[in-house]
Amino acid sequence: MSDIAALPDLLERCREICAQHGNRPDALIEILHAVQAERGYLADDALKGIAQALNISRAEIYGVVTFYHDFRREPPPRHVVKLCRAEACQAVGSDELARHAEARLADSASIGVEAVYCLGNCALGPAALVDGKLKARLTAASLDVIFADLERQA
Repeated sequence: MSDIAALPDLLERCREICAQHGNRPDALIEILHAVQAERGYLADDALKGIAQALNISRAEIYGVVTFYHDFRREPPPRHVVKLCRAEACQAVGSDELARHAEARLADSASIGVEAVYCLGNCALGPAALVDGKLKARLTAASLDVIFADLERQA
């Protein structure tokens, strides 16, 4: 963490979240999600605090964090677009949409595009989650409108 003054607060908050889950190592995924929900990502110091509270190694925690794609090790961009890349969305153009999004956002620091594999909206693909909100039947034009709106919010 770059802000040393925030470190005690981060460690204390991690301990509180672990305590809310009974300091149980089998609740690690729920704990990681809770910490990430508050901080936006899982900093090294957060992993250290969780390891201490649960009495497990940081290596064990790191293994879980790196295995699951939803956990972040770096601060996320301000806006996140999770574009479905599963077969049903591919069949209706998600590959082209992904290439368009990557080209459109090549220089954007405030909007990130991530691949996900099935949002459960297969009949209305291509689909995406835009800052957690489901969007359906996307086209390059509709995605450009979404990006323009997000850029205005940044």
